[in-house]
Amino acid sequence: MNKVAFSTLFSSLRTMIRPGVPIVRNLCAATSSSSDASEKYNFKTLKLTTPTPFVVHVEFNRPDRMNAFNRQLWTEIKDCFDQLHNDPDCRVVVLSGGTSKHFTAGIDLFDMMKLGQEMGAIEEVGRRGRLLEGTIKLYQDCISSLENCYKPVIVAVHSACIGAGLNLITAADIRYCTRDAWFSLKEVDIGLAADVGALQRFPRVVGNQSWVRELSFTARKFASDEAFTHGLVSRLFDNREELLKGAIKLAEEIASKSPIAVQGTKKNLVFSADHTIQEGLDHIRGINMLNLQSEDFLNAIMASQSKETPVFAKL
Repeated sequence: MNKVAFSTLFSSLRTMIRPGVPIVRNLCAATSSSSDASEKYNFKTLKLTTPTPFVVHVEFNRPDRMNAFNRQLWTEIKDCFDQLHNDPDCRVVVLSGGTSKHFTAGIDLFDMMKLGQEMGAIEEVGRRGRLLEGTIKLYQDCISSLENCYKPVIVAVHSACIGAGLNLITAADIRYCTRDAWFSLKEVDIGLAADVGALQRFPRVVGNQSWVRELSFTARKFASDEAFTHGLVSRLFDNREELLKGAIKLAEEIASKSPIAVQGTKKNLVFSADHTIQEGLDHIRGINMLNLQSEDFLNAIMASQSKETPVFAKL
């Protein structure tokens, strides 16, 4: 921005400042701190903590089953991200495999056996189909909850990420993994087509239909270097400790930005992914006709010129 343009903008912004209110500070909230997620959330298959302000670390918590997806985990993932979506103390989410040997072993086959028993108790095929429809929809909504959450979601994958896990991470915003990580879209090996998001999101994420179809038809495992080469993950780390350190560092940086700006950016990125360019432009215009009047915009502009660090209100 040249000096003349900035001078004009600066003059305009000054007219928005309320008398007696400092320029670079939190204009709406009394505090910039966030509460600890471990005190607010109580899930059985997930563990939530707050490693740094406004960053929530969600860990899978089924180490005895290698984080396999049972019905409770499916349900709690959706409940968790639906709640984080509206939590003003959360600006960024880091999702990891916790203490388990693997990020996730995929769907819990014992849980699928229970579903089979439920279906066996229903004689009529149409009614069995209705049971399956509701179950599949629940699982689809679980995966979509990461994408629908306005807060950026960073997944940190170590070791195996199989089946449901690969479906899940394609709905995240940013994917990191360890060098020993490996992946498999396993569904065809257990006699079904992936039905909770990978066939829709995976091609869009990597932009390579041939590669995705090869993996989908064969269920073959692929290593971290192949995932990185094709763009499924954006960074590789030597071990789990470095992985979490890198993911949380990135989350901390994002959390320091205006939540209005970050959440508006994610909303438009998600919307634009399956709309035309013009529809995406119309969408962001509607967002920014309000956001450009926000105190976050004023705060950020003033701070950049005064070389101060802006503090943004909770959202």
